[in-house]
Amino acid sequence: MSIITALSGNEIYCLKQKGFEAGNLVIGNSVFALGFISSIGSGLSTLLGGEVEPVTRLIHDGRQQSYLRMMAEVKTHGGVGVTGISSDLVFHGTNIEFLSIGSTIHNTNGDTPAENVFSASADGQELYCQMDCGFHPVKFVFGNVAYSIGVGGGIIGGLRSLARGEVKEYSDVFNNTRHLALERIVSEAGAAGANAVLGIQTSISPIGAMQEMLMIGTAAKHPLLPAASNETPISSDLTSTEMWNLMQTGYCPIKLMLGVSVFSVGLVGGISAFFKGFVRGEISELTTLIYEARENALNKISIEAAKCGADDVIGIKTYVYDLGGGILELMAIGTAIKKTTEIKPATSNLLVQAVIKDTHTFFNSADSSTSLSLNQPTRNLRSPFGVTLLIIIYVVFMFLSRLMSH
Repeated sequence: MSIITALSGNEIYCLKQKGFEAGNLVIGNSVFALGFISSIGSGLSTLLGGEVEPVTRLIHDGRQQSYLRMMAEVKTHGGVGVTGISSDLVFHGTNIEFLSIGSTIHNTNGDTPAENVFSASADGQELYCQMDCGFHPVKFVFGNVAYSIGVGGGIIGGLRSLARGEVKEYSDVFNNTRHLALERIVSEAGAAGANAVLGIQTSISPIGAMQEMLMIGTAAKHPLLPAASNETPISSDLTSTEMWNLMQTGYCPIKLMLGVSVFSVGLVGGISAFFKGFVRGEISELTTLIYEARENALNKISIEAAKCGADDVIGIKTYVYDLGGGILELMAIGTAIKKTTEIKPATSNLLVQAVIKDTHTFFNSADSSTSLSLNQPTRNLRSPFGVTLLIIIYVVFMFLSRLMSH
């Protein structure tokens, strides 16, 4: 019977070098009523922001249920593992589907697994890089947190009259919330008997009146990592090719770093920035605000890196979120690394096939809201709310202008 797989030619080639061959595509799903999820967080307007634990648990259970159903399908195919796993949310009107998809792989010698089947978020190319660095895949793991940004009379209403600068109370709330997802994915890796979680991908998605921060990655075991990693596995959001090159130069990832800073532009600064937004030129209030927020977030990463004994923090990426009411959140993410002489890749040169990026051969010019790539992690979808708000602001501005001219 023919094999139907999501693995590309490059992935199949890379996996063959590690003794694997392609198996069938496997799918697991679970559908929940979106209204039920939203009702749990219906009173969020009075909150100051932070985790909504009942929703976190419900979404976690939905993701876990779809994953387990997918793994049951892997076993029916007699696979030794499944790679390239995604954990997506698909919205069907008033329902939400938790969807797990991956590709089964088999031993090239035909042996079936004796006990546990491994699973990985890493695709075939990434898995090759990880295994060449000595990391043996154990389990697909994820950590999530559903949270409120404190709409209504909470974070936005309470900060309108505050002076410009960091709002430390909310920086602490959001910093703790963001770190919960990381703590949970690391904890899940440790529970699976791994001492590392690699290739972490982070996404933030809207769910009703809330947001969900999700981290997925591959829990793996390396025999040469320090004993402390058995208690607290190392974590990294480096791509597997980045990690391979890094370890070839004598460094090893030790911890994913997060720094969060929440700043208020202040009432006076907000009004000033609003009117400057309609004329040409720099808005200095926002320029300096975002600069200071970024520096503050990076400083938090620097402090955390010093605590864990890192030599450097690499691959830093920064993201800005507008929470409304002149409140901005800036989040910085990177990976702390440390010099090592014990761990090196098995080969001296990385396969070309492990680096090549596949070219997309399907293009959809229809509205993106009508389709979803089922082989990629869920990413933020743009909401029409922002566009609507800009239109309303513009209409009000024009109305006031005409009124004043009379």
